[in-house]
Amino acid sequence: MNFKKLRRKRVWIPSSVFLLLAAFFIFVNVAVKFGAAVEGSQYVGRAHVVADTVSGQLKVSYIHRGNETSRRIIFVHGTPGSAADFYQFVRNAPDDLEVIAIDRAGFGQTLPNEAVTSLEAQADALVPLLIERGGKKPILVGHSLGGPIVAKVAAKYGDKIGGMIQLAGSLDPALEEVLFIQHVGNVWPISWLIPKFADHSNQELIDLEAELRLLQTELHSITTPTIIIHGTADNLVPYANVAFMKAEFTRAQIVDVVTLEGQNHFLPWQRQKVIAQAIRKLADETYTLPIDQVKDDTASWPPAEETWAELSPVDEK
Repeated sequence: MNFKKLRRKRVWIPSSVFLLLAAFFIFVNVAVKFGAAVEGSQYVGRAHVVADTVSGQLKVSYIHRGNETSRRIIFVHGTPGSAADFYQFVRNAPDDLEVIAIDRAGFGQTLPNEAVTSLEAQADALVPLLIERGGKKPILVGHSLGGPIVAKVAAKYGDKIGGMIQLAGSLDPALEEVLFIQHVGNVWPISWLIPKFADHSNQELIDLEAELRLLQTELHSITTPTIIIHGTADNLVPYANVAFMKAEFTRAQIVDVVTLEGQNHFLPWQRQKVIAQAIRKLADETYTLPIDQVKDDTASWPPAEETWAELSPVDEK
């Protein structure tokens, strides 16, 4: 018997398990950073609506500010995440718009606090918020996994929205990859040890490829004015998603495709100016105006470090 070979095998197995667990808990630590719930601040309100979805009834929580008689802008976060991801946009809402950001099902203060991996159910949850005012329909902004959710809304409820912005949207099922460690994290007791929102995020990512394949069959029905914004250095949601969207949105009015050279995945925190300009372009329906010539609503915003300090955290059970 080759004892040296046997010893190598004995060492390799526990070492591999350790490395897998370490990798998964690194994911959890990142999730904690982006998934923490917040109550809000003195500058924004928090409210909720009840939504009937294909997965059951949800009490959808959201933060809001702005002109409640004007067009509504709705932000939809990725995974993990919460309404707080877009706090600066809500807090600094322009006088002529109402801006809201939701806690998606499974995150923040939306109830029940359970994973909802169905893109259709996540889209259904937005329906009570799709309010038209003076002929102006809401504009949806989806980041990362929020991208396919707003695309599903555009496909299923296209008559209720006035525009869609894809921020680093993850729509191409062929680009989705589930790591073995994610399946490990989805099994008890590991799933019991991590925060709920991290567990919910993991479940979403495991099911995402299958959900995107279902969505792909509906993308041709989207006719909504659309702006796509994506960074070339995005190593979480590859830039190749842009080519997929351009190919699949065959009937959509693609107003702009904004390529951000060298930009990573974290657009809501790092590229607020171009996002605000995209919102303004769709809100004002100035579709032919180059995006760099659109009014920059962020010019009057206070420093980011000041506004983040305003948020009050929530103890999640």
